[in-house]
Amino acid sequence: MTADWVGLFSGGKDSSWAVYRALEEGLSVTRLLTVHPAGDSYMYHTPATRLAPLAAESIGIDLVEVEPADFGAADVEDAGAQGDAELVPMEAALTEIAAAEGIDLAGVTAGAVESEFQTSRIRGMCDRLGIDLFAPLWGENPVELAESMIDAGFDIRIVQVAAYGLDESWLGRRYDHETLAKLLALREEYGVHPLGEGGEFETYVVDGPHMARRIDLTYERVWEGDRGHLEVTDAELV
Repeated sequence: MTADWVGLFSGGKDSSWAVYRALEEGLSVTRLLTVHPAGDSYMYHTPATRLAPLAAESIGIDLVEVEPADFGAADVEDAGAQGDAELVPMEAALTEIAAAEGIDLAGVTAGAVESEFQTSRIRGMCDRLGIDLFAPLWGENPVELAESMIDAGFDIRIVQVAAYGLDESWLGRRYDHETLAKLLALREEYGVHPLGEGGEFETYVVDGPHMARRIDLTYERVWEGDRGHLEVTDAELV
């Protein structure tokens, strides 16, 4: 049996970069795993996860999707307890993957940058399962990470915003060097994180060096006063 890796995957820039770096390092990523949150989440990227099958097809890696009705934590007020509860369906899916015939689960990739809340829980899950964690973004300089993604040829689009300085015009914008420069100016003025680590914005990768075909999106902008998102009406590989 080969040592199989699973990419924890949303389609956003950070999880996509983690998968890309794993492939560059020669890790055998044989599956991607997407959890579709029922609502707001402490542990998971939420926008546009329904596009994950298209991204997985373009990357050429099988996708496992987890669709819990909820995380069993609707009445939990403590954020830590809810974070633990949210991890349950992911761990169950990984346990099932590891039990499959011919699978020797070596580890998972994760796109965490600075969130100890998320990373400590994923590390704990890996310890329980006896597998490794490949987290190439963890602790790295966020500006250098952003530049590396852009320079590698990632076509990243902003699909959700929720921060001072980010208005409706940011929805659908390409995350390139010009956009990064504007985000760095907004960091000085409003404290906006250049990778959106504080939830200021969310992204989706529509093309990259690890993808065989580009994802073409048709969408409408939905603006709600001080925040907004893209409502994707159609998506296809081209």
